[in-house]
Amino acid sequence: MLEDFLSIHDLTPYQFSQIMDLTREIKEKPHRFKNRLKDKILAMIFEKPSLRTRVTFEVGMLQLGGEAIYLAPSDIQMGIRETPYDVGRNLERWVDAIMIRTFSHQIAVDLAQACNIPVINALTDLFHPCQAMADFFTLKEKMGDLANTKLAYIGDGNNVCQSLLFAAAKTGSKMAVATPSGFEPNPEILDQARQDGQKTGFQVTVTSDPSEAVKEADAVYTDVWASMGQESEKEKRAQIFTPYQVNRQLMEQAKKKALFMHCLPAHRGEEVTAAILDSPQSVVYDQAENRLHIQKAIMVLLLEKKAKT
Repeated sequence: MLEDFLSIHDLTPYQFSQIMDLTREIKEKPHRFKNRLKDKILAMIFEKPSLRTRVTFEVGMLQLGGEAIYLAPSDIQMGIRETPYDVGRNLERWVDAIMIRTFSHQIAVDLAQACNIPVINALTDLFHPCQAMADFFTLKEKMGDLANTKLAYIGDGNNVCQSLLFAAAKTGSKMAVATPSGFEPNPEILDQARQDGQKTGFQVTVTSDPSEAVKEADAVYTDVWASMGQESEKEKRAQIFTPYQVNRQLMEQAKKKALFMHCLPAHRGEEVTAAILDSPQSVVYDQAENRLHIQKAIMVLLLEKKAKT
């Protein structure tokens, strides 16, 4: 049974499919779910700024009949005023679930271990599982059979890339990662993804050549070169990653109708050109919309399960 949602690695293939199927039902027939989480309260802990995460979780909870409480970085100051353990032990007395967007993944793990209510990882430095689930739901909508889909990821082997690896492993998709030397995904996470995909047909290639990665790709994905907390490295990273820009020349080396994907926010003219971001191939706003639906499914599964125990 699903206790928390911290990493896609923790999901069985059945649980992954269960979330996908419920997401489709919620998106197609939202009226059936308008009171599914009536009287439930979600605490939203933010230690990083957000547009998509805050709005989709808050709107999602309201559409399901529940409520959400926004806790800004200055409200808790986790690790300064209180430990994750004490925060969790307090919140479990007042709310039904916790969503956290933070820096260290260990904070989310510690919080989940401390309390007896579900904890949802809305982003850590290690993983971005809600985003990757929404991305693969978007791919499924556009492509149908994920097992015959190749996703090319171009850029920093960051938290988004690492969650995409786990999602691809659960579905048996092919994935190619092109990143400069020294910016590859965490080797341990790469090994875990390969283990997850042993029975699904998952194949992964890591290369330093973007052209090699996008060959025969059904979708091309990129992210910002410097994530939150890496602002001091922005200029240095821009020099290193410039050859990894997703532009018309690179997209033309993928399949003819390859999709362009980005988790947003995007820096136009850096990791992607405006011409690609705004092109008919771009599904970035579909990805953003699907964050709402996938997170509603996750909250329903976690909170309805909790109510039965």
